[in-house]
Amino acid sequence: MKRPDSATITFHKQVPRATPLIIVTPDAARQIVTAAGTSDAGGLALRIAASREADGSLDYAMGFDNVRKGDIAFESEGIDLLVAEEHRDLLAGTTLDFVEYEPGDFRFIFVNPNDTTSAPAPSGPDGGA
Repeated sequence: MKRPDSATITFHKQVPRATPLIIVTPDAARQIVTAAGTSDAGGLALRIAASREADGSLDYAMGFDNVRKGDIAFESEGIDLLVAEEHRDLLAGTTLDFVEYEPGDFRFIFVNPNDTTSAPAPSGPDGGA
């Protein structure tokens, strides 16, 4: 008896991609590049940190820095980023954006799922949607 043609079928388990630690938007990346150029920070990465305040809110800090032992180094939108291991949980899933907070007032903002006390940035000419 003749065997039918057979084919090997391989199933690949789709592994969900890990959520990036921090996502930098294109607008934020452009502003970071501009800031690095005006501050002679060429070759340095952007360090981002967060700490929990007594009221439960998060306080953010960022600046250009060298890699230190124990840092998590990664890239988002072409920007080299550093996060100290002790800040990982507070920053996981954060988006760094650069927005017009109010007319003529441009700022970096952190949109962080771990910061339940923050309010969204105003939008539109009257601060509303």
